[in-house]
Amino acid sequence: MLDALPLTVLDAALRGMLVSLLVVLAVVLLRDRPRLPAAQAAVAMCLGLCVQVISSTPLLEARLSALAQAPLVAVSVANAVLFWVFVQALFDDEFVFRPVHAAAWLAVALLSGFNCALGSQHPTAPVTFGLLRAVPLLFAVLAAIAAAAHWRADLVEARRRLRKYIVVTGVVYTLAMLVARLASPQGRLTGTVATIDVILLLLMVRPTAWWMLRISGSDLFPSGRPAALQAPPQAPIQVRLQTPEQGDVPSAADSAEPSPPDPAEERLAAALHRLMVEERAYRTEDLTVASLAARLSVPEYRLRRLINQRLGHRNFNAYVNGLRLDEARAALADPQRRQSPVLTIALDAGFQSIGPFNRAFRAATGLTPTEFRREMLADS
Repeated sequence: MLDALPLTVLDAALRGMLVSLLVVLAVVLLRDRPRLPAAQAAVAMCLGLCVQVISSTPLLEARLSALAQAPLVAVSVANAVLFWVFVQALFDDEFVFRPVHAAAWLAVALLSGFNCALGSQHPTAPVTFGLLRAVPLLFAVLAAIAAAAHWRADLVEARRRLRKYIVVTGVVYTLAMLVARLASPQGRLTGTVATIDVILLLLMVRPTAWWMLRISGSDLFPSGRPAALQAPPQAPIQVRLQTPEQGDVPSAADSAEPSPPDPAEERLAAALHRLMVEERAYRTEDLTVASLAARLSVPEYRLRRLINQRLGHRNFNAYVNGLRLDEARAALADPQRRQSPVLTIALDAGFQSIGPFNRAFRAATGLTPTEFRREMLADS
């Protein structure tokens, strides 16, 4: 008993530190970004991890009945779903919560709670326990896919680094704990392994919390306000610095005198303007940051930084589609092109099919292309 006391004290101290850190992160996110999906998903995951950390305490597991543990286990296992949702929300500026997210969380919670309450003696145990063991791996893979899907087009450098860290550590932790639970007869983490689990979570959460609190809100989170429409393709690109998001506290650098323009950056901005606005390179099929950087003969990171910090765009695809939509709007409002089919206008602007064009157009204007044309040409 005395030999186990130091480990018990250490385990309790580590769990207290981890829960405190998670609560602080959740409170800060609720205070600063209460309406953003990424912040809401992060808060939900923080609270879910708090339940997991507390309920997996070896002493608590030993004293609670299986029925009493069922809701706690349900929340803990369903954290795999929250991790997937959090990754999507954090790295996709257009993310919105959908019924499938709630349905996935509820299904996993019910499955894990059912297994915990009834144990391994019920007739369907081989099937339900098999499904439950696959859940962490499935959602870790889905989280990695969700992160990779938007990685190439992400223009926010700090978020790109955070993206890799969260996904890599999250997947590694999931696989490590899956192996540990499979090696346990009852699927529980006990003794030293339970303490190692807390240490791994602490090592993951502490740098992530530090990063999320250190990175400025305008870098990590979208502003939540509708993006201003770009100038028509015929007009020069307006080079501007991003303004602090509403609610952000200006730093000393914000109030300092602006530094003189970098000649190399000014040349790159002018070259980008010529290529994208005058030559309309945005019409190119499957245009990427890499291919555009190659045409401009500059490293990708410089082009990302210019489009993000000088032009205020967070996603390359959104930047390109904005230029395409500007051309389409101008064409739809042109009386001389009244008879041009909407599909022709969309293809001329660089869209590959009518479906993505219609969705992007409606998201930008609140109207379908046909409704927009009707309004613009009503008096002509």
